[in-house]
Amino acid sequence: MGRHNRKKMLSIVALCAMVGFLLLPVATSLNALASGGGEAPPAPAAKAEGEKKEEAKVEKGRDVYYKTEGIVSGAPAPKTTDGPKDYPRYNFESRVLLWFANQQHLYYGSFVLAVPIFCMIIEFMGVVTKDKAMAKKYDQLAYDFVKISLTAYSLTAILGGILIFTFLTLYPAFFGYLSSIFRPVMHIYALMFVAESGTLYIYYYGWDKMKEGFLKWIHLSMSVILNVIGTVLMFLANSWIGFMMSPAGVDEQGRFLGNIWHVIHTALWNPLNVHRILGNMAFGGGVVAAYAAYRFLSSKTDEDRAHYDWMGYIAMAIAVAFLIPLPFAGYWLMREVYAYRQQMGITLMGGLLAWLFIIQATMIGILFLSTNYYLWQALGRMRGAEKYQRYIKYLVFILVCGFLVFITPHTMVMTPAELKAMGGQQHPVLGNYGVMSAKNGGINTIITTTVLSFVWYMRGNKDPQVPWKKFGNIFMGVFFGFAYVNIIWLAIYGYYIPANVRVGLSVPQVATTLSCLFFMTALNGVMLKGAKQMGPIEWGKISARSQYAIIMLATAFTWMMGLMGYIRSSVRLFWHVNEIMRDNSPWAYTHTVGFAANMISFNVMFFWISILFVFWLGTLGVKKAPVDAKETAGGRVLKPAHGH
Repeated sequence: MGRHNRKKMLSIVALCAMVGFLLLPVATSLNALASGGGEAPPAPAAKAEGEKKEEAKVEKGRDVYYKTEGIVSGAPAPKTTDGPKDYPRYNFESRVLLWFANQQHLYYGSFVLAVPIFCMIIEFMGVVTKDKAMAKKYDQLAYDFVKISLTAYSLTAILGGILIFTFLTLYPAFFGYLSSIFRPVMHIYALMFVAESGTLYIYYYGWDKMKEGFLKWIHLSMSVILNVIGTVLMFLANSWIGFMMSPAGVDEQGRFLGNIWHVIHTALWNPLNVHRILGNMAFGGGVVAAYAAYRFLSSKTDEDRAHYDWMGYIAMAIAVAFLIPLPFAGYWLMREVYAYRQQMGITLMGGLLAWLFIIQATMIGILFLSTNYYLWQALGRMRGAEKYQRYIKYLVFILVCGFLVFITPHTMVMTPAELKAMGGQQHPVLGNYGVMSAKNGGINTIITTTVLSFVWYMRGNKDPQVPWKKFGNIFMGVFFGFAYVNIIWLAIYGYYIPANVRVGLSVPQVATTLSCLFFMTALNGVMLKGAKQMGPIEWGKISARSQYAIIMLATAFTWMMGLMGYIRSSVRLFWHVNEIMRDNSPWAYTHTVGFAANMISFNVMFFWISILFVFWLGTLGVKKAPVDAKETAGGRVLKPAHGH
């Protein structure tokens, strides 16, 4: 007993020491942040002595975004020229090399930021569940996730080093300027990265030592700390992206005005943070699900297939949970882009880059179609789910119609002869489906259908037993029916009102979809409490086609991430920092859609080849943790997972 108490005390002391270490870089920087990140004020005596001289030398500037005055405390943005001094090169397009390094780092960075969140959620589920067998299953699953993440984390650090080297060697003037602007928080980023590395390694290697009782809660607390650090690091990285697109905290010459919070908190920082959190989670879930699918397809035993089927389902559920609100976050980001600079929004949605959004819409459609197909296939592992099979064809029809509307362009790129024959760039019939209200109607219809498929899956092998079962079923059917009618009606109504009013129709469309997502899912969960099970879930008894759907979803999401990264960078056109620092290199032009597609595809292919290597490393030295292919009616696993 005394030994146990000593272990508790040592764990608490270690945790407190770690928290203190993590807060150290923040604490040491509070003074700098409070003063705006500028230099420390002079001593009173020195100030009194040279007060008049300082007042004469002080130069103030006006913030380009916040419109507040600040003391100039930085050099203006450099005016670069095409030459080896500002733009060294390796007889190859420097921007393409930077594109490749940046995209690979982003892929792995998103993955290693998302997986620890999975581990935290799954480990918590294992701690709070009263089923000991399920607790071991969840614990093993979280351990498998973090093992994959550990190898990927090392590659992320290597790719980060390559990215910095690429910036220093190919764009020294731009990197020097950006570093000078963010100098007040650079040391915070570096120290927090070191803290994240230490926390991750302790979290992984201390798994078995802290697997029971109070020590398990200590271990879970470490996962919370790990994710807090990772999120802060992502927010800081997003501030650099936001500054390049929508600079703040500087004057028209690009001179830093002493307030580092203004530099970080630009017009696009908040929507970028939300969009990347959701995107990272959906992407990470997709990659882990693809890993499970890979292991499922290569498994030789029913026990292995059962385990990886269950693992893929958990990862897929997490990915879909964050995929559904992702389009809304993207809409918020685009709306803020329009609010910041209308011309940037026009360039994105209606000008030079408009066709990239048609490709993006195609990828989004593939994501949701793959998700629905997986859920329909997953019904096959449940006894009693046959009752829903007859209705799937109707959902297919709705999804296809919504998808076709969503990908329809408003205008077409044509030759003069084709323009004359059609009577303009807009098709007299199909062009109507390219307006924003129709597209919003298409994607909201797709998302609502996905929610309905998930509700069916939740009910697959269950029969509600609540007294108001009949009323609840009728209410849910009417609610979904009303949702479809409202979304489609608003999409049609948008044709008959001005464009500036039409934009506002997205709000009731989104509200309708979110009502289905939250209210119907919650109501369905209430109805299923105490539900009668028609049979066990037979894990592993699912078609191979479902696993290919998972791989398709992960690949499509990877491709779309690359596309969105290119769109975000291209909207700056010939600016390093929008309207502050001009790109005067020979590559300051927008690539063709074909070249961009080829480059994105190459990045996707390289990532998946490298991640397969990571998957293979993750299989080395792993003891099997089988899950029985069948569950009892009560949901208990007959044979629990083994230890690590």
